[in-house]
Amino acid sequence: MILSVRSIAATCALGALGAGLAACGSPAIPDAARRGHHAPATAAAPAAPSRPPTLAPGPAGLTPVFKNGPRTPDKTVALTFDADMTADEGARAAAGERFDNPRLIATLRKFKVPATLFMTGRWADEYPREAKDIGQDPLFEIANHSYSHYAFTGDCYGLPTIPEDRMRADVERAYASFRKAGVRDPMPYFRFPGGCYDQRSLRALSAAGVTAVQWDVVSGDAFATDADAVAQQVLDGVRSGSVVVMHCTRSAAPVTERALRTVVPELRRRGFRFVKVSELIGAADARH
Repeated sequence: MILSVRSIAATCALGALGAGLAACGSPAIPDAARRGHHAPATAAAPAAPSRPPTLAPGPAGLTPVFKNGPRTPDKTVALTFDADMTADEGARAAAGERFDNPRLIATLRKFKVPATLFMTGRWADEYPREAKDIGQDPLFEIANHSYSHYAFTGDCYGLPTIPEDRMRADVERAYASFRKAGVRDPMPYFRFPGGCYDQRSLRALSAAGVTAVQWDVVSGDAFATDADAVAQQVLDGVRSGSVVVMHCTRSAAPVTERALRTVVPELRRRGFRFVKVSELIGAADARH
């Protein structure tokens, strides 16, 4: 859950991941083919799956942090949605509180808006069929928002704090929940609960191989009751390359879906193209 922007002193350099591309030459024509004979057909080797773009580690090997894409004339924007659920909210879900938002997902599909969902493992455990359905839809990509939605720093909007020696395990537990639910290929991106992080937490996750994803536009949808105000805050903040943080939890962000019905057509009218976070990270990586 994001209530406001949190600034930190630590800065992380955006580095390039070196990825060499092998050039393929034209093979020599066999003698049999020159004589008009057909060479036996051979099965083509399957193409290796491409890896999602990530950023190189920051100074001293710290987990890299991504905030927004390049400010280029190509007007792209990534809508991101946090699917929050803390480890101890099972009783509230059992009592009828809804932490999912199927109508929001249906609206994104209706408008054909690609999006990145930062999902907690606890959310995937509670709604495995929805997690699988979202994770198998090429319109979306699922990234990691921790298992427990506990804070990775102290003093983070009242969230319980996870010990440093359990931070990496909490992230890996979330990925295990995604796999159990049937999510295909979750992304190597991580959003800190509350957006709160420091050098200690960046160091704790350095071996997890993730890129931490923040944002540059806060929608203000958390606990909001005015959909028009949420929509206006997004429209006022978006620039080319922006990452917008919103929420996919019905009980805690009840007006987000209504705000989208204003945000999406208006940004398209202004010439923006909606992309997933992976496309913005790929563009940032290419520029560095």
